[in-house]
Amino acid sequence: MPPNIERGTIAISFVHEALEGVRRGGHDTAKLLERAGISPDLLGLRQARVSAGNYGKLWHLIARALDDEFFGMDSHRMKVGSFTLLCHTVIHCKNLDHALTRALRFMRVVLDDMEGELIREGDLASIVVSDRRENDAERNEPLPGRAFAYGTFLLILHGLACWLVGRRIPLQSADFRCAEPGYSGEWRVLFSPTLRFNRPDTRIVFPAEFLDMAIVQNERTMKEFLRVAPTNFLVKYKNSASLTAQIRRRLREVEPAEWPDFADLAKQFNTSPSTLRRRMDAEGQSYRDILDDLRLDLAVSLLSDSNRTIADIATELGFAEASTFHRAFKKWTGARPSEYRAGKAA
Repeated sequence: MPPNIERGTIAISFVHEALEGVRRGGHDTAKLLERAGISPDLLGLRQARVSAGNYGKLWHLIARALDDEFFGMDSHRMKVGSFTLLCHTVIHCKNLDHALTRALRFMRVVLDDMEGELIREGDLASIVVSDRRENDAERNEPLPGRAFAYGTFLLILHGLACWLVGRRIPLQSADFRCAEPGYSGEWRVLFSPTLRFNRPDTRIVFPAEFLDMAIVQNERTMKEFLRVAPTNFLVKYKNSASLTAQIRRRLREVEPAEWPDFADLAKQFNTSPSTLRRRMDAEGQSYRDILDDLRLDLAVSLLSDSNRTIADIATELGFAEASTFHRAFKKWTGARPSEYRAGKAA
């Protein structure tokens, strides 16, 4: 299996949230979606997912349409080029503490409503987000869409921090001041399984030792990083320490037709099937769920980013017949495989 095929998928809810500012501005959302390789028909399917690569394309298209890399979620636009300038601002910092302090100062200058503070207390560090709109004393109800705004703000900072030190920074917890959105499962993967809503403030918490780590990137590596952002935020720096993530990595090393049964998988992890099942249960996962999720990610990526026929994709994913793949895909996403071709011949 080529290593660049499985890049993860993103819930259609993220597409809806990202397009909100475009709708308010009166822009043609269907045209943007088609240019990003995303069928507009998928917006009506609650279970649909899109490839991380296509979502990254949409991110850039929306930013250019609005001249705002923060999707119109702040009173002041984060004009196109701001993130590149942010990277140049922090690339020569001596350590992550220095870089995050400077990055938060930069974001405070660029945005009017949202700002973050880096707090170090003993063995733990936090980035705490305050929001002028939510703090408005005259406002009695929470603003819609703030979960996505908070998540995007923290995703930018956490993804940048992970890249600067060359590894994922594990988050002990992630708290959000707002109500829980329908896509909270995505945040659990991107941030932390310990995810709480309706909290006094919005923050992510991580081991303070990471603040002392040296910056390992340079001007040369920054060019490649910027070329593939934000897709690298959404996939590369997911929580990789969980058992589920370890199993997915193991399965991606072989073709779907060669995926082991559960007993053989347990042997590969040097444990008994009952112990492995208990550990997976603790993460709320089953082996069938993992297999289906991985097949879905592969299917969406292949349908969106290649010209392979649907019959060939079905065979690649280990389905004996194309009709079986059609039924499974419809069950997973609510859509037919052909609806993911975004205008390509199916």
